[in-house]
Parts: sequence; C-alpha cells; structure tokens
Amino acid sequence: MTEYWVSWSLFSSSKSSQVYGRKADAVKSAIKAAHPDLFVEINPQKPRGNSFEVTLMDAGKETCLWTGIKLGPPRKLKFPDPAVVLSALNKALDSE
Repeated sequence: MTEYWVSWSLFSSSKSSQVYGRKADAVKSAIKAAHPDLFVEINPQKPRGNSFEVTLMDAGKETCLWTGIKLGPPRKLKFPDPAVVLSALNKALDSE
C-alpha cells in the first residue's frame, strides 16, 4: 500500500496564530476522522506568508487540495471548510 500524508502550510503572525491554529485543528480532526491511516503534518517547511494551503503528498508527488492564497477579503475566505478539503482529498485518493 502506498503511504500518503497530508501537509499544510500556515502563515502565523502573533495576532492571527490562534485563528490559524483553530482552523488547522479543525481540518486535521476531519482528515483523521475520515482517514485515520493518513499522517497529518502542519508546516513541514517554512510557510508562505498570508496563506493556508493543504497538500496531499505521495512519494514526492504533491497535489494541492486547497489554497487560500488568492482568496479574500474578507479574511474568512482564506480558511478552508473541512468538508471541502475532505472532498478534494477523497477525489485525489480515488484517482490514484
């Protein structure tokens, strides 16, 4: 079986770190509930500024599941709905 993991980058400034942290925890919980076998990692590399991106990684291949880089204002559009990320994750896993 191929090993998959989900990774995302979060920009975190002092004012927004709690919001990003809560949003990341919600996405992580949804992924782990639906796919307990997936490894979920936050900020494996230095994050891109002002972004929330979720990526499926498979043996060096990266598939962007969600990005908020070009979204907003309002700021709330920069954060994903966990259901949207799960849908994209399921489609990406089904296509493998």
